Amino acid sequence: MLYKRPIGTQDIIPDTVGEWRYVEEAFRSLADRYGYGEVRTPIFEDTDLFLRSVGKETDLGSKEMYTFEDRGQRSLTLRAEGTAPAVRAYLENHLDKTDKERVVKLCYLAPIFRYDRPQAGRYRQHHQCGIEAIGSSDPALDAEVVSFAWNFYAAMGLTGIKVLLNSVGCPVCAPGYVLKLQETMKTSLDTLCEDCQRRYTENPLRMLDCKVCREPMQAAPRLVNELCEECDGHLDQVRRVLDALDVPFEMDYNIVRGLDYYTKTAFEFQIQGIGAQSALGGGGRYDKLVEKCGGHPTPGVGLGMGIERILLARQNAGLSAAPTARHGVFVVALGDAAWLESLKLVQELRLAGVRADADYRRRSMKAQLRFADNESFAQAVILGENEIASGILGLKNLENGEQVEVPRAELLERLTP
Repeated sequence: MLYKRPIGTQDIIPDTVGEWRYVEEAFRSLADRYGYGEVRTPIFEDTDLFLRSVGKETDLGSKEMYTFEDRGQRSLTLRAEGTAPAVRAYLENHLDKTDKERVVKLCYLAPIFRYDRPQAGRYRQHHQCGIEAIGSSDPALDAEVVSFAWNFYAAMGLTGIKVLLNSVGCPVCAPGYVLKLQETMKTSLDTLCEDCQRRYTENPLRMLDCKVCREPMQAAPRLVNELCEECDGHLDQVRRVLDALDVPFEMDYNIVRGLDYYTKTAFEFQIQGIGAQSALGGGGRYDKLVEKCGGHPTPGVGLGMGIERILLARQNAGLSAAPTARHGVFVVALGDAAWLESLKLVQELRLAGVRADADYRRRSMKAQLRFADNESFAQAVILGENEIASGILGLKNLENGEQVEVPRAELLERLTP
């Protein structure tokens, strides 16, 4: 081999793509039921979009983005997360003006690029499915987004999932808490990891959910105790609606999600057994992000879920998509005279909407039938010189082995649905 795939990436091949399709189709189906329309944004964006939204001093903004300069000396970044591009598309395509009374609901499935240490279920190119609801500050919308993920994970057959809920406050109450946090942790700085010593100044809230500094951070004050009246009431309503929707949750006062655009509600979904990083997905409210991106003040809330994490969790639970049912027709050509006719028949079947194929290795009849059986074709058409001359084809049921003779003109109507 001359080349190997880059570190932190993977090849999704035909043997495994069925599981991916199962997850993706289930996500699209649920998103449709909830009223979310799919948006597809470019794979790269203006670098400043991410820096302005997630924050220059966050781990993502400071060291994890794949940034490059194009030939026009423009700084571009591969999609580093899903929300900021969705908001940019919302503004650029004037979705905010199509119906001012409507909450704009968007969903996406997209590759995400982050330079990070590869781990189980975490790749430098990974894939997310997510939803964004833009245009309402109602706490019930936060609860809807959480319930969407809860119901999606249930549809994936996953159990034992924890829904962790918190509030990160707003520009009114969060700054006061940050000062209190810094004051509390000032005397313990030398016990914190190198990253948290940097975060102490640059991004203090991020210290709360550091997996390395859990013990020293136990002394940190709880942000939930410092919330203003509006944020406190918002959190209370989110909890009330989640209870009404029968979505179980736990308060986790260290969930902050690590991106600057979050306000008020923050949440995360965790499951054991998928490596050191147990998060399946998460999200929160971002009431200032649309304004940061150049729009009018517009509230929003969303979530992102890692597809690789979901697949790993399903694998650990012994789950797999149902095997594809037998379908389609394999045309078995016997001899050179039948080869061109078999290709014409394959073309005819495909244009009629039937899965069809022929053996381009030109093997024996036995080998062709064995291959068709292994590839889960439902039927095989036997086509040789005699069949061409008589206009009568052999039609073999590959599941039970039965074979009948069928006039060429009646073939389509005699195929297994």
